[in-house]
Amino acid sequence: MTASDITDGPKGAMNRDGVFAHWPNRITMIRFVGALMLFAIFAIWGDVEREEIAKDRTVFLIAFWLFTVVAATDFLDGYLARRDSLVTAFGRIADPFTDKVLILGAMVYLTVMPWSEPRLPASIVVAIIAREFLVTGIRGYVESLGREFPADGFGKIKMIVQSIAVAGLIWMEAFPWGPWWYSLWGYVVEGLVWLTLFATIGSGVTYVLKTKDILAGEDA
Repeated sequence: MTASDITDGPKGAMNRDGVFAHWPNRITMIRFVGALMLFAIFAIWGDVEREEIAKDRTVFLIAFWLFTVVAATDFLDGYLARRDSLVTAFGRIADPFTDKVLILGAMVYLTVMPWSEPRLPASIVVAIIAREFLVTGIRGYVESLGREFPADGFGKIKMIVQSIAVAGLIWMEAFPWGPWWYSLWGYVVEGLVWLTLFATIGSGVTYVLKTKDILAGEDA
């Protein structure tokens, strides 16, 4: 068997061609760039009062669709990587990293901008960020023991609820609504924000309980 025989499979081909030779990693990087573009929009045009937004919603319409596309394609890179046996160390790190940058970064901006801050208290964002730090620390420790620590169903639900809540906050300003509809959608979005908090805390609790069982097995 020659060295070329060893690298003929998909993984070997990726090693030869580079980390962005295949679509899963390309999509991850495109999603990351999309998140940065969203933050640039918020940084340049986001610090305005709602009365100013009503004069021209173009930027907020772009921000809404940009976030929606980046968030909705979360499954695509992972699906293609598994389907084509192209799972890499880069993808395993970059995919969840991009998800966290998108959601947490958007929330940080939304909690300080005048048109979104009333519906997204900073305390909720702090709790969500704290949960991410906790789970990241737990995952790193468990995997250092040689154990698998994959995302569970609750964690995926948490990601979906967070994405809908963030999209809802932008959506309210991206489209013109009458006073009655704007008030109604405001209650809906505020409910989604609190649901996000409960889903995030619930997900963190499940990870802590799972870790307790794993460590109990290690000590047995």
